[in-house]
Amino acid sequence: MKYPVFAAVAALAVTSAAQADTLTVLAPDYFGSSWGPGPAIKEGFEARCDCTLDFRTGDVLPRLILDGARTEADAVIGLGTDELLRARDTGLFAPHGQDLAPLTVPVEWEDNTFLPFNWSYAAFVYDSTRLDTPPASFAELIERDDISLIWQDPRSSGAGLALLLWVDQLYGDDATAIWENLAANTVTVTAGWSEAYGMFTDGEADMVLSYTTSPAYHIIAEEDDTKAAAIFEEGHYFIAEAAGVLEGAAQPDLARDFMAYILSEEFQSMIATANWSYPAALPRDEWNEVFRDLPMPETAIFLDEEAADDRRSPALAHWLDGMTR
Repeated sequence: MKYPVFAAVAALAVTSAAQADTLTVLAPDYFGSSWGPGPAIKEGFEARCDCTLDFRTGDVLPRLILDGARTEADAVIGLGTDELLRARDTGLFAPHGQDLAPLTVPVEWEDNTFLPFNWSYAAFVYDSTRLDTPPASFAELIERDDISLIWQDPRSSGAGLALLLWVDQLYGDDATAIWENLAANTVTVTAGWSEAYGMFTDGEADMVLSYTTSPAYHIIAEEDDTKAAAIFEEGHYFIAEAAGVLEGAAQPDLARDFMAYILSEEFQSMIATANWSYPAALPRDEWNEVFRDLPMPETAIFLDEEAADDRRSPALAHWLDGMTR
C-alpha cells in the first residue's frame, strides 16, 4: 500500500513544480488571439525563462477589480493610460523594478509601478480615395462641412476618451461649440474602436478616429497605401499601454523578469507589427521602416493620470452639452 501513497506524493510534487514555473498574466482579449502579440511574446519569453507563460484574457481592469487580492495573476499587460489611476487605486500593484532609461516615448515617464510597452497618438484616419485634401489642423476639421466622421464614445472607448481630453486641452471652456460642430458632420458615434473602424473601411465615412499608427496595418498587411492619418498642427493626444507586477504575485521574480523582457530589443522589435503601435523602448532608427516613414506630430499632448481624471468630468459635461444641442 506504500507505493500508491508515494506515487500520489510524487505527483503532487510534480504538479507543484509545474505551478511554480508558470507565470500568469492578465491581458486583453486581442492580446492572446492568434493575430495578436501574445503568441510571439509567449514563445520569446518562454525561451528565456524556461517556464510557462499563461495569458488569461478578458477585460483586464474590471476582472482585476472583481477578483481583488484573490487574483491568481502575477502581472498584467494592456492597461491603457486612461485606466492607470483606477488600477493604482486598487492597491494591488508592486513596483515593476525596471530602469526607465531605455524608454523612448515622447513624454516624460517616471512611473515605477506601470511600465509602458507601446504607444501611439490619437488621430483621424482618412481614405485618400474619398478625401483628396485632408484637414491640416483641428481648427480646419471643425470648420469644414465636406467631411463625414465616425468616432467613439468617450464613456466606453479609450480612443474616445483620448479625443475628449484632446479637445479639452485645445479648447477648454470653448469645447461645447467644438462638439456641436463635430456632431454636425458625424455619421455615428460607436461604443468601441472595432465597430467604428469597420464602418470606415466599409466606406461609411471619410474619416475615423483611430491612431497615427493604424495606416501601418494597411500598408504592411494589405499592401494598401490609401489610408493615412491626418496630422494636425496643434498636436496630437499621446496614448500608451502599460504592464505591471501584482503585489500578491506567486511568481514575483518571473513577473519582474517579464517586465525586463518587455524592455528587451526582442520584445520591442516585434510589438510594432504585432500590436500596430510604436515601440516604447526602441530608438526610432531601429523601428520597422514603415513605422519610421509614418507622418509624426510635432507636439505630443499628454495628461498624467491625475490631471486626466481631474479634467474628465468637466470635459464630459462640455461633450454632452455640445452633442445634444
